[in-house]
Amino acid sequence: MKFKVDKNACIGCGACQAICEEIFEIKDDGYAVAKDVEAKDKQIKEDAINAMESCPTQAISEKKEG
Repeated sequence: MKFKVDKNACIGCGACQAICEEIFEIKDDGYAVAKDVEAKDKQIKEDAINAMESCPTQAISEKKEG
């Protein structure tokens, strides 16, 4: 499972990074990005989903492969 962040919706609050820094980070421009890594570990996957669900602007979604 991979994730993506819609930069047009992101407000740079940092909640996603605080919840799951293995997947999300705030870049120098102040907006979040999802690292291009697969959330394979059960706890990391749960944390990433929690971060997605906690995003105040729903800027995070699951990245569909293909």
